[in-house]
Amino acid sequence: MEYMKPDEIVELFKTGLNESAIIGSRVETKTAGVKKNTYNVIWLQVNPQNLKDAVKLLSSIQFPHFAIISGSDIDKEIELIYHFSIYYGERFKEISINLTTYLPKDDLRIPTITDLIPGAQTTEREIKEMFGVTIEGLPDLPNIFLPQDFQKGVYPLRRNEKGVEIKVKGEDEVKKVE
Repeated sequence: MEYMKPDEIVELFKTGLNESAIIGSRVETKTAGVKKNTYNVIWLQVNPQNLKDAVKLLSSIQFPHFAIISGSDIDKEIELIYHFSIYYGERFKEISINLTTYLPKDDLRIPTITDLIPGAQTTEREIKEMFGVTIEGLPDLPNIFLPQDFQKGVYPLRRNEKGVEIKVKGEDEVKKVE
């Protein structure tokens, strides 16, 4: 197997997608362990409408190992970071690739990537429940992180919400849904 270098991967994204797809990029080289082994982390800021194309392009290098989507409420936007690795399990070859996108709170929509990465469904559902992001193409399934009777329109990880102060059914603690 031929391994691409981090700078080559960044260039592939810049040339392989339309010119407005990649807003910014950086490569970090870090060291870890007693032997000071190095590893690389690529950060790519992607326009939300180009996220799915970016995941497709990433899959053309090698089918990526998908970890999670992390989210943050940043004033008028929700930041989503899709955490991937390529060359996963290859000693000293693995590269972390983080695709970051920002959704304005007045348009919290992003396409699902579950047709490309089926294992993304659980974390997409978490983003939906905790931040109120509409994941287009994701089936409307019952909550898995919040109780089924949790108040609609309240998203616990949004800064402008009451979150954990909300009481379910007027009780002091959330009870397990049977």
